[in-house]
Amino acid sequence: MLELTKETFKDEVTNSDGFVVVDFWAPWCGPCVNFAPTFEKVAGELDDKAKFAKVNTQDIPEPAQDNGVRGIPCIVVFKDGTEVDRIVGAFPEAAFKKKLEEMFAK
Repeated sequence: MLELTKETFKDEVTNSDGFVVVDFWAPWCGPCVNFAPTFEKVAGELDDKAKFAKVNTQDIPEPAQDNGVRGIPCIVVFKDGTEVDRIVGAFPEAAFKKKLEEMFAK
């Protein structure tokens, strides 16, 4: 699991080939903290299909601002550096995994 900074975001996400799933979160956000284990579990199960990363919007707000993230938790899915989907709010594990698998199959 990558912990992105404003310096690494471009290299790891914008300039990356394939899928990158980014969790924009903050430590004060209850739903973010509750969703974290789900994100990490699904990331471990699908890490052969995508790169998974997290951005702490409290400490590093620039990537969230640059990508129009207005509410958290916000999962933004990029393919070849371009946003292809966005999930706002905490999702149940099965629904989150299914949505990603369907996206990766396209």
